[in-house]
Amino acid sequence: MYNNEEICKKIMEIYPDIGACGIDVQVAFDEAERAYVVHLAKGGRRLKTFLDDGDAERCLEGKQCVSLGIEISQLKDNIEHM
Repeated sequence: MYNNEEICKKIMEIYPDIGACGIDVQVAFDEAERAYVVHLAKGGRRLKTFLDDGDAERCLEGKQCVSLGIEISQLKDNIEHM
């Protein structure tokens, strides 16, 4: 299992505008859900999504980032259009 900071760094690597253009990201592991909870915040608005720990691990291992990319892309689009 990876730590929250590693997941944040990967998200910002895939989406460099997160953090740079007023979108804040936070990640925490939810033991009950066995998933990473990703929070995006922008201008007082806040949304979250869950990333399956297996999907996150595969992405960090350089194997496949499709699921992580899709989830974060949808979350980013939603927060920008709120």
